[in-house]
Amino acid sequence: MSPGSVILCLLLMQTGVYGFDIELDSEFIKDVFRSEAANQKHEDITQRAILSTILQACRSVALTDGKDFTFPLPPFTAQSVAAACWASKSSKRFHQTIKFIQRMNRLVDSSHASEPEYHFDNEKFAEGRRIITRGLEIIKASNKEMNFEAARERLGEIIHPLQDFYTHSNWVELGNTLPNTNLIRSGTRIGNIAAYSRATCRNCDGDDCTNNILEDIKREKILTSGYFGFSKPEGKCSHGGGFDVSRLFKPRGGINKDKMDSEHGHLHTEAANMAVAATSELLEDIRGAAGDKTFLQMMGISGKALCFVIDTTGSMRDDIAAVRTVTSSIINSKVGKEDEPSVYILVPFNDPDFGPLMRTTDPDKFKNAINSLTATGGGDFAEMSLSGLQLALTGAPPNSEIFVFTDAAAKDTHLRDTVIALIERTKTVVNFMLTGGGIFRRRRQIDNNQQQQQSRSVSSYVQLYRDLAQTSGGQTIEVTKSELPEAVTIITESSSSSLVTLLQAARSPGKAENFTFTVDESVKNLTVYITGRSVNFTLISPSGVSQQSTDTAGSLITASQTVGNFKNLKLKTEVGLWEMKMVSINPYTLKVVGESSIDFLFDFLEVSEGLFGGFDVIDHRPRAGSNGTLLLTVTGSTSATVTEVILVESSGSGNVNGNVTAVGGGDYLVVFNGVPSEEFVVLMKGQNSNGSSRSSGTFQRQSTSSIKASTVTVTVADTNRVLAPGETFPVPFSVKTSGAGGNFTIRATNDRGFTSTFPSSLVLDTGGSANGTVNLTAPVTTMSGTDVTLTIEAESPGGADTNYLVLRLAVLETVTDFTEPQCELLSLQSNCTESCSLSTWKLSVQVTDGANGTGIDRVSLRQGNGTMNTSLAPGNENITLVSYTASCSSPDVELLVVDAVGNVGSCSYSVRQTSTSSSQVPSQTPTAATVGSFSTKAVQSFLLCIVITILGLNLPFEMGIN
Repeated sequence: MSPGSVILCLLLMQTGVYGFDIELDSEFIKDVFRSEAANQKHEDITQRAILSTILQACRSVALTDGKDFTFPLPPFTAQSVAAACWASKSSKRFHQTIKFIQRMNRLVDSSHASEPEYHFDNEKFAEGRRIITRGLEIIKASNKEMNFEAARERLGEIIHPLQDFYTHSNWVELGNTLPNTNLIRSGTRIGNIAAYSRATCRNCDGDDCTNNILEDIKREKILTSGYFGFSKPEGKCSHGGGFDVSRLFKPRGGINKDKMDSEHGHLHTEAANMAVAATSELLEDIRGAAGDKTFLQMMGISGKALCFVIDTTGSMRDDIAAVRTVTSSIINSKVGKEDEPSVYILVPFNDPDFGPLMRTTDPDKFKNAINSLTATGGGDFAEMSLSGLQLALTGAPPNSEIFVFTDAAAKDTHLRDTVIALIERTKTVVNFMLTGGGIFRRRRQIDNNQQQQQSRSVSSYVQLYRDLAQTSGGQTIEVTKSELPEAVTIITESSSSSLVTLLQAARSPGKAENFTFTVDESVKNLTVYITGRSVNFTLISPSGVSQQSTDTAGSLITASQTVGNFKNLKLKTEVGLWEMKMVSINPYTLKVVGESSIDFLFDFLEVSEGLFGGFDVIDHRPRAGSNGTLLLTVTGSTSATVTEVILVESSGSGNVNGNVTAVGGGDYLVVFNGVPSEEFVVLMKGQNSNGSSRSSGTFQRQSTSSIKASTVTVTVADTNRVLAPGETFPVPFSVKTSGAGGNFTIRATNDRGFTSTFPSSLVLDTGGSANGTVNLTAPVTTMSGTDVTLTIEAESPGGADTNYLVLRLAVLETVTDFTEPQCELLSLQSNCTESCSLSTWKLSVQVTDGANGTGIDRVSLRQGNGTMNTSLAPGNENITLVSYTASCSSPDVELLVVDAVGNVGSCSYSVRQTSTSSSQVPSQTPTAATVGSFSTKAVQSFLLCIVITILGLNLPFEMGIN
């Protein structure tokens, strides 16, 4: 094989052999987290398909931008793939995206265990295909609106049934060697499905089930799948396995290929390989509809978001000017570089309005949006700051950093708990930039009695912002308007995608306390943030050198800045254990950050109530008064190992050490004997074997947002989570307490302002539960692809304890266009000679979307280095004309055509010499247009590549199948 073929085959084969076993039994570590060489899991199938598709997308972007692209050496990892895509600083975000999609995949087995269509059991082929295609519609519409979190959630849900098709049906037993492409195509034929009355299986021969499918079923290529439970008709195949009672009734046995020791486990590897190819095909279809750059952003290969929430009342003119300056500085310094923000988000607010949220990937559009802000109005003291923040928290990617600019109190304080729930759920950092001048200017406009009342509220409004910042791990920076331009330098520093937290703490009231933090060799740009008035400190380096806050000539602080209540200290980066001695009677916060690739992700777990047992990730606060279980993942390093995980009280000295068990792949299971009763953060310590000594190999990282345990839980009955514009959608929920009963307050809010009804309270017995329903109505004018974040909160009597549930719903109009766009070749002209670089060829194509189509949305080059132009046909907006001109040294072109609902077609053309006689003008043969799904070709290439590798055939790198 040529070197290029070898690389491509290695790339494609990386997606090939991991997959299905997703059972969650009491052997938690063994069966859930440790990969066994024989049994292949859903999670690994998903990851390898993602890594392969991402590399192909990155390679396409590189070629389009005229860059070289180098595939990483296998086995591929999130870290190596991100580095190959020039996005090494985004490896944590990419890793987190993969984990989230895997989690949503796994959740199908607990939330839809008894629904056969989610697993292609019981011959539910049409119903299973509808789940997949409906999910694809949501993904494509969500990507079009840049609602990537909704797209990821739905992606994880639909790849589970897609992968199950190959292990639960007889597709592999029928001799098929390629995936069933029609599973992701509406309005097509899945296959010859067995009639309900037709027998498909016989009894297994003891434990041998290799021949239990009837000969006529295989001969006639009849598609069937195993039945599960007590619903098996006479003569039908069973699913099989320990949970399936139908396997005990004639015909006994089963046909599933979930594990090597399943009834058809001899075909487990073939089914897993097929599922990987099918998952890649699905991802390629999503990629084609979205475009490479949007697809990469959806999958987390992107920089950090730059998100501003800005008060636009009259007194904010100077503040907005400062934001304009820092925005231009960040954009000018980062555009075109690896650390360029992936998305720019702006949410204005005043009173009584807030929003709309503006989100763009175009830095110039963001600049223009900031420049067009005007500061007007604002007669009273309070504004809609929390409404604006809520909109930003639901519109920004998880783990973002948000900056709120205001000089006023929050009028919408009823959203406090909602905002805290969203901060905890998204693990987003919120910084408040407070300028006091506007407050007092507005206060002078009111009478004395009002002044006294407002004066008392000033401290409470500041405290609200401090509480929210502390919960998120952010800063509350209090400055005058003239000081703000100097203070916003924190935004430039915080926009780094590789920023990690080594230590953070808050003390209110202040007290003298010593803090320690470890700096490892990977940390650069070591920085300390301190907020508070009259705070003194002594800093001691690992080598024993000390410097006090009053010592401006010391050697440890290389640069310092004090503005308002905020101190920013740049430290000499020295590896080892540092100490910070804080002295103050005033409230203060301390945060130590640096840039590093090593970081971590974590989720709390609870015992699953699903059929298979085990554990599920929880989206709400962990349960108070019980043990805690944490799944932690190290990112950015394959050599780092975790030695300690500690739950540390955010505002105190209490902590709980966990029992750490490595479960493979950078994952660790951590069990705690109880969780703190106060707000806490997660502190991780470990060793990196790349260190030159034990001291330099030690590292620590800390989570940003605080967490609080609760005796209350809020759960929601599983729904399809899809609203149609103009319809009322019911969301049933349940509230449960492990503590005292009483009258629990219920609040339900959504970030879109949709009309909703819900019970204002529920009465619970001690240790009991109660049910309610939120009825949500999307306006008839809501655009398809819009997502709405619904937050349901339950508060115990007296308000001492709360918990929440955050649910993301998609709004989707009914899709009736399932036809791919079509191409018609109008002309192909060439003057190609033996001097290819000096000759050109031209192509003219007509593109349409059919009589009942939704219209052409985008035409792009999938292959080809020429120049393409598009225009609408004169007098007919339903026809798009495409012209393409290229050098004869680039004889091939593939057009990617996407319609308004995301149906993807491709058209391939080529002009190549068929004669090279010196006495004749070389002739060229145009290849007929091929219209269809380019992803099908990718899958065929994948499977062909395996055959090529085995047989040792020598094909060129640019191989393809028509």
